[in-house]
Amino acid sequence: MEKELQQRSDNKCELCGSTENLGVFQIPDSPSNGADAAIYICNVCKEQIEDSDKTDPNHWRCLNESMWSTVPAVQVMAWRMLNRLKSEGWPQDLLDMMYLDEETAQWAKAGSAEKNENVLVHRDSNGVILEAGDSVVLIKDLKVKGSSMVAKQGTAVRRISLDHENEKYIEGRVDGQQIVIITDFVKKI
Repeated sequence: MEKELQQRSDNKCELCGSTENLGVFQIPDSPSNGADAAIYICNVCKEQIEDSDKTDPNHWRCLNESMWSTVPAVQVMAWRMLNRLKSEGWPQDLLDMMYLDEETAQWAKAGSAEKNENVLVHRDSNGVILEAGDSVVLIKDLKVKGSSMVAKQGTAVRRISLDHENEKYIEGRVDGQQIVIITDFVKKI
């Protein structure tokens, strides 16, 4: 199987293109076996896939190219990593462009439903779950700490990002300024 993957990948990491420290990586929750359920990747990618605490978002900018691979296993790992990183902002743009056929999409989603009790869930004032990239509207005037600015009720905040440490905080641009907003004062559009 390794020889088949080496040939398919041209002896390069199928995610980042590196040519050093390569090996076979079995994709979890795969509907098939063998080379179709594996990718040929470098140790850097493997370590970051297996341990989310070691994830370096800038390393994964390589997915801008590898997400277009015709190999379903590569597409699945690209989709899963972009989903893991989508709170960074730029991965959401790539996810919006990415196309997966129905079978590959099901495979990708099967592995992203990992049970993790530590995942923070951001909710708006009505209890609706917020995700990175969503748009919200302010439901009351908010004074912005450290400035004289007041974010007015009814202001739309587009393409929010989520705080990884507090489920009550989101970030977004209001009048050209990036601010932190408490989720109790927003409603998802």
